[in-house]
Amino acid sequence: MPAVLRSRLSPAWAGRRAPSAEDAVRAAADLVAGGRRVDLAPRGAGADALLTELTGRLTAAGIGAFSEVTVPAGGSVPPAGVAVALTGPAEDVDRLAEMLPGARVVVDATAPGAEDRCRRLAGRRVRLVSSGRGATADLAFVRCLTVLMAGDGEPAVATTDPRLIAVTGERAAWNGRPPESWEYVMPWGAPTEEQHRLVAAGHPVRVQVPVAGGRA
Repeated sequence: MPAVLRSRLSPAWAGRRAPSAEDAVRAAADLVAGGRRVDLAPRGAGADALLTELTGRLTAAGIGAFSEVTVPAGGSVPPAGVAVALTGPAEDVDRLAEMLPGARVVVDATAPGAEDRCRRLAGRRVRLVSSGRGATADLAFVRCLTVLMAGDGEPAVATTDPRLIAVTGERAAWNGRPPESWEYVMPWGAPTEEQHRLVAAGHPVRVQVPVAGGRA
């Protein structure tokens, strides 16, 4: 991956140009070689058209088993060969998730009814995210996290907040969860030091890499 392309991406991708499918998969292969898992998130117009290409490239790179592709519930589902995470309105996601029991479900902890939704989904693969900031959002996140960690599913906890990272580890320990039963999720590019620290400590870390829709 060219250094200039790496430097353009911040943890918050807003206003930044995402890499092409080719560059994103190249970056994903580097991350997997460094002991991390990856999630590829198509962005912008034409995102649906990327799904088959991404699946083929991930398989060809030999990293399909370490990869997910995040897709909107109203869009196309990638062909077999790569895991998917479903995002979008809760009703649409949950309806599609019933037909795809192996798919991961993205839940926003700050959305209305999120804690109850986590209880319903606690037996499957869930990625917990937060669209809010501040103490209220953090408390909602921890409540949902507590529910998921006590369940039988595979939580993926999306945060770079050191306090929430610590709480996640505590909740996993309280519930006697082995490392392979859950993971941290962080955006590409930051904080790499924390990613390395967590991986060295035996914690699975999945890094989200954006992918540009259409031609990059």
